[in-house]
Amino acid sequence: MKKILLMLLVVSITWVSAQNNLQSPASFLGYEIGSQFTRHADVVNYFNHVAANSDLVTYQSYGKTNERRPLTYAVITSAENQKNIENIRLDHLKNTGIVAGNSNPQIAVVWLSYNVHGNEASSTEASMKTVYELITTKKEWLKNTVVIIDPCVNPDGRDRYANWYNQTKATPYNTDQNATEHNEPWPGGRPNHYLFDLNRDWAWATQVESYSRLTAYNKWMPHVHVDFHEQGINEPYYFAPAAEPFHEIITPWQRDFQTQIGKNHARYFDAEGWLFFTRERFDLLYPSYGDTYPTFMGAIGMTYEQAGHGRAGLGIQTDEGYVLTLKDRALHHTTTGLSTVEISSKNAIKLNSEFKKFFNNASLKYKSYVLNGHADKIKALTELLDKHEIKYGYTNSAKISGFNFRENKQGSINANGALVVSTDQPKGKMVKVLFEPDAKLSDPLTYDITAWSIPHAYGLEAIASTSFIPANGSKKSSQINNTVNTSGAGYIAKWNSLDDAAFLADLLNNKIRVRFSEKNFENSGEKFKKGSLIITKSDNRKTKDYDQTVINIANKHNRKLYTTTSSFASNGVDFGSPDVKLINNQRIAVLKGNYTSSLSYGEIWHFFEQQLQYPITSIDTDYFKRVNLDKYDVLILPNGYYGGYLDKSSLDKLKEWIRSGGKVIAIANAVNAFANKDGFDLKSNKPKDEKKDSIGNLIPYDKRERERVKDFITGSIYKTKVDTSHPLAFGYEDTYFSLKLGSSSYKFMQDGYNVAYIEEPTSVSGFSGKDAFKGLKNSLVFGEARMGNGSVIYLVDNPLFRSFWENGKLFFVNAIFFTNNNKFRL
Repeated sequence: MKKILLMLLVVSITWVSAQNNLQSPASFLGYEIGSQFTRHADVVNYFNHVAANSDLVTYQSYGKTNERRPLTYAVITSAENQKNIENIRLDHLKNTGIVAGNSNPQIAVVWLSYNVHGNEASSTEASMKTVYELITTKKEWLKNTVVIIDPCVNPDGRDRYANWYNQTKATPYNTDQNATEHNEPWPGGRPNHYLFDLNRDWAWATQVESYSRLTAYNKWMPHVHVDFHEQGINEPYYFAPAAEPFHEIITPWQRDFQTQIGKNHARYFDAEGWLFFTRERFDLLYPSYGDTYPTFMGAIGMTYEQAGHGRAGLGIQTDEGYVLTLKDRALHHTTTGLSTVEISSKNAIKLNSEFKKFFNNASLKYKSYVLNGHADKIKALTELLDKHEIKYGYTNSAKISGFNFRENKQGSINANGALVVSTDQPKGKMVKVLFEPDAKLSDPLTYDITAWSIPHAYGLEAIASTSFIPANGSKKSSQINNTVNTSGAGYIAKWNSLDDAAFLADLLNNKIRVRFSEKNFENSGEKFKKGSLIITKSDNRKTKDYDQTVINIANKHNRKLYTTTSSFASNGVDFGSPDVKLINNQRIAVLKGNYTSSLSYGEIWHFFEQQLQYPITSIDTDYFKRVNLDKYDVLILPNGYYGGYLDKSSLDKLKEWIRSGGKVIAIANAVNAFANKDGFDLKSNKPKDEKKDSIGNLIPYDKRERERVKDFITGSIYKTKVDTSHPLAFGYEDTYFSLKLGSSSYKFMQDGYNVAYIEEPTSVSGFSGKDAFKGLKNSLVFGEARMGNGSVIYLVDNPLFRSFWENGKLFFVNAIFFTNNNKFRL
């Protein structure tokens, strides 16, 4: 008995000692929250300290950023719940059907995500204050609530901002808006390492932060998810309920509880005299946000926006005459975070019962989405589905009928071996959102794009069926094992997908000389289309172990090589034909810096490093005009606003380089830099002048914004015609569905090549204002203008947008390696 009492005494003393060692953020860091920006490493250290000194907190890593900073989250709940945390988690997942079995959970799960935008930095400061308050003064709420805190979703962006600010600010800080510390340099701290906006990447999961987080998120599937942000310095604070449009799958309960949460916040804000607003600007439609994605997974997903952003620093004078401080910003975020936990705790039972109802998908119109297409594209899609833990299978049905995505009407496809994604699964509503032909809009004024349909994004034939299509769970993938044929004339590989492009890039990186055919041909009994790669013994006779190198690279990329005994074609072009051209090992320059979109540059940078794995040279606008472009074969201009940068002398310099064989690839708004300029064969599609009433514009003040939507295109999918004979279009069929992000319109080129274009506009998904829609008649989408020995390639619609429009990426690769491939270096 004495031993037992002694043991209990030791345990008690140890527990008390641990609690006594727990420090507040201020005590641990050595400064008050809000008086400095905390480096990410110190945030991690504080959460480790809390977890080591409180039995209410566990803390773990779910990944690393590109710059090797840890991605982490803390699980906060009562000591009793912590002992049973795995059973609590599993019971919670049983409520969704993700885990089999019955349960009656009564514990709320709340996930708080901070600092997805690196320079919206007050929220990470608030995360430390929030966890401390939860485990000291708010422990009562934790009896029936599990709180998950991700203190920093974007550590690379946050440290970019915090380090810049800490190096730049005056002491004491300067509140003048013109001070250096309130004006970040390009690209700012908002995006991640690759300059992606992580708050647009939840659904597409192209970035390491996103797909790492999805693993942790799917492990918990919270009832409530909050994404903490900052907005302009003159705005007060925004919280739920959200603005219209709400996606149609959002339930009345999700709408209602957002309002309840907002009213709970309002109690605290009103008591302190803090201003706020609700139901404006931030809608719930586009599925890749930190509020919409959780909402479509059954949660109450919300955005909270505090005034500040990267301009505010430690304190800034607002236009309304008061100083907005970091201390105030962190306090406001702490208040809404705690208020969210409070009301969730009070409604834990209701949250669980309504959460279960969300996963009943019987009312969804389409039961199955059936997709067919090239195996590489199907594989790319299944990799995305795997990230979201969405189930799929394959059917052996000969034909499936329903809504045909390509025809935009009822039809059918040959479905033998087709991929089937059913809504008859726990995540069926997310399946509907990602695959639906056209999202229903209750209001055209939205915060982001209004179309993203997966079949068009991946370039697949698809049917949306109102019937459940039986499908088995897997399809065995075959590993190709090519073998050396030293006696052959060479190897041929087909050209259909981004995987083929990565194979080509690897060959070029390994100094293998590769050709491509501009004509269809037949060799050794196999038919090959334009764009097929030809690797000849003749071209590579000086390359040591040429055959084995080619075979190894092909097997690495799982590319099938067709060996041929002769370069003599049985039909079409021979290997030595002028229409079988050597591919230059292109020296590529990419413009970055002021005047360019950091997001667009990031898309290009990420594409080359992470997908194509091909080297580029990034050149900053600060010194670009002094650069000798003769060192490069290709110059890529990201989306940007170049009107104040590419003046006449700069354009003349570009012309000279292009005429000597250089190639410019202009993306999105960069195209406008060449419109209506002499020699570039590009004219704006200007609307016809309309006579205005002499009495002026009588549209009322409060109707002007809504009136302007007639000129907008907010991410709509358009059907385009394609000239498949042009190298820019190799690997494509005669129809391409393009994601159009704006109303910019250019006339058909008179002398150049109009490769993808719109004659009569056909939008298959998303919103287009009536005037913007009409303005696309007879407009260019992708094209090439020749100039001397070189070219300018116009990509009016950005094929790399957010890296999710998979079917557009081959146009970009073709522009680099195939189009006007005349400047070959030995």
